[in-house]
Amino acid sequence: MSPSTHASGDKRKLAKRRSRRRRLLLWILLFSTLGLAVLTLNGRLGGDPYLAQAQIRTTVTTSPRDSTPTTTPAVLNPTKTIPQASPTGTASQQPVQTDSTLNTPTQSSPAQVQASLFTDATIGTIFLSISEGGYSHLFAYNPQSLPLTRLTNGAWDDITPSASPDGTRLAFASNRNGQWDIYLMALESGEITQITDSPGYDGAPSWSPDNQWLVYESYVTLPSDVPQSTQSSGAASSGAVPTDNLDIYILQISASSEENTPLPLTVHPAAEYAPAWSPGGRQIAFVSNRGGEEEIWLADLDRIDDRFQNVSQNPRSADKNPAWSPDGNSLVWASTQDGYESIFIRDLSQPSNQKRLVGNGSQPVWSPRGNTLVTSLLTPNHTYLTGYQVNAPGISLSPFPLPGSLSGLTWGSGELPASLPLDMAEAAVLTPTPSWLVALTPAADMPGARQRVVPLENIEAPYPYIHDLVDESFNSLRENLAVKIGWDFLSTLENAFVPLTSPLFPGMIEDWLYTGRAFSLNPGPVNAGWMLVVREDYGASSYWRIYLRTRFQDGTQGLPLRTLPWNFNARYSGDPRYYEQGGTYAQSIPTGYWVDLTSLASDYGWERLPSLITWHSAMPASRFNEFVYADDLTWDSAMSELYPPSALYTPTHMAAPTLTPTKTRWPTSTPTSTRTPRASQIPKSTTTPTP
Repeated sequence: MSPSTHASGDKRKLAKRRSRRRRLLLWILLFSTLGLAVLTLNGRLGGDPYLAQAQIRTTVTTSPRDSTPTTTPAVLNPTKTIPQASPTGTASQQPVQTDSTLNTPTQSSPAQVQASLFTDATIGTIFLSISEGGYSHLFAYNPQSLPLTRLTNGAWDDITPSASPDGTRLAFASNRNGQWDIYLMALESGEITQITDSPGYDGAPSWSPDNQWLVYESYVTLPSDVPQSTQSSGAASSGAVPTDNLDIYILQISASSEENTPLPLTVHPAAEYAPAWSPGGRQIAFVSNRGGEEEIWLADLDRIDDRFQNVSQNPRSADKNPAWSPDGNSLVWASTQDGYESIFIRDLSQPSNQKRLVGNGSQPVWSPRGNTLVTSLLTPNHTYLTGYQVNAPGISLSPFPLPGSLSGLTWGSGELPASLPLDMAEAAVLTPTPSWLVALTPAADMPGARQRVVPLENIEAPYPYIHDLVDESFNSLRENLAVKIGWDFLSTLENAFVPLTSPLFPGMIEDWLYTGRAFSLNPGPVNAGWMLVVREDYGASSYWRIYLRTRFQDGTQGLPLRTLPWNFNARYSGDPRYYEQGGTYAQSIPTGYWVDLTSLASDYGWERLPSLITWHSAMPASRFNEFVYADDLTWDSAMSELYPPSALYTPTHMAAPTLTPTKTRWPTSTPTSTRTPRASQIPKSTTTPTP
């Protein structure tokens, strides 16, 4: 072959390489351009779409500081010191966690830094009811101008605040006088006026647009000699007999309000609650389970017949907390489905429009301008506050943890005065008294790095002991709970501390009861009707909320129930469906007054645990009655507080290895058996020994 032929072949190969290289560069350029376009489009959107759709999850072994943004509310400055043993066994050190002095309105809030997208935060004030130390109090907050500021304080509860349309007053429910009634607070002067005075429960007020009327939920116990009303229209006259459940009433606010008679809006055997008065004044939204599940309904005040209309129309979810937009065209509510709690908006001015998803959350409220929503974000053991833009995806206020559970949320158009009234100012700068103080029992034989378990006084349990660092918290919880329900429920426990020599239910080898930082409730009151268990799903995990029936059912203790409890005993009914799903929901909401033990225990540091995957077929695996004081510890680190490492090393039994036959290359013949010689039948003579 000539040299010219070789040269032409090399040129063709070189041209092919260059062509492939150019095609590769073009593909790389194309994908890079598409990637930059996507990033550019995302940069134009407000907030973080991923965070808007994400469901925040925490476990008992996860610290809130590790699973949430770095922003913390200005209300808290937690201090934690390592307690030392006191010679007398008294509290000679700081509490494990206490609330520091609240910031005044003139101070800056760390959450202001993350409110750059929260455009509506420059208008009005957000009012919240937050639990602390076993009681719920009112707080004011603005992400850009006002840190979390306490407005009320005392040994009572102030819940479900509602700001008036003119921004001058705040309506709320309180049991400060012994029973639940509606009160009004003048924001300029701080003066508080009682509006209702009934023997039952009154709460969740909502204002009419002219500031002259209030609609609220009320629970009046039906006398035993009066049959329950079966009216379903709800358009009852003022003389209608209320049912033994939550119903909705309307009351006029005037100088002679003591002479006014509340007008019943609904009289139905089902529970109807959480009313919201429309800005147009002719409609009231509320929650009702008359269809078997919680759904959003509308009451048209201009109609007598066919007054009520189902708005949410989603039988697969539990809907609650309706709120109107300032223009009265849209309605927002929270919906729980498949373990996720989401916010939906529906434009009622266009009947053909369907609801649309905004993001995750609960208890949504509108800003005065109607461009932003503020809502709580619930996790199994913590509550966060976040916000969304109504017409843009993503969050506008990064979630930050609240110091306690939320019992009401509203956004008013008014602002607090520059100089707070005396009562508000005193509450704002108050340092709450710690609910308990850690006091270590001295022990000379304990190593310096380890703790011990101490006995629980007057407690019935297999092993009435608990960790020395949490016994004061348990005793304080027990004392406060006994006051709220009227009987000593925690005097009998299914388990407290469990030694290593006592095995628990299969699958609970690493249970927190072994650490001494947990206790499990006595499940007996469930069958007696004194304890209810409510199922709460968070994603694929199932948690449980415990309610206890109060001793006195006159409205002085507890609150009416709003959720259907879970019936574990339905597994034994013979229906295979109930056995496969571990039970079913109750047919109706139980009557009476109940105390939320789960929420109260959270104020004392006790958290609940998720169920094991086998809980549908094994009730102990549900762990519905177990509470843990983890204090940011893992199970291993909590065990190391009580035991040396050698005590936790459990030898694992290993079976002897099975002999595997070795394959031989050539087969070998088996040796032929040899004949065994037989004994001789003829005796032989014995030789005579020679002397």
